[in-house]
Amino acid sequence: MKKEKIDRINQLARASKVRELTPEEKQEQQKLRDEYRASFRLSLVSQLDNTVIVNPDGTRKHLKKDK
Repeated sequence: MKKEKIDRINQLARASKVRELTPEEKQEQQKLRDEYRASFRLSLVSQLDNTVIVNPDGTRKHLKKDK
């Protein structure tokens, strides 16, 4: 996710503490938060897909995604 979008999420969060957001701002905030969560999940899955467990005997095991 681009820094500009994260900055906008933070800007809307700060504004919501000071005043009530307009319906358009609330919708934008929800859309940006959903996009952020999806990006975070994708990054985490990618990181876990590349994780290897090394056992004491030296064998290596890749993590597998449960289905």
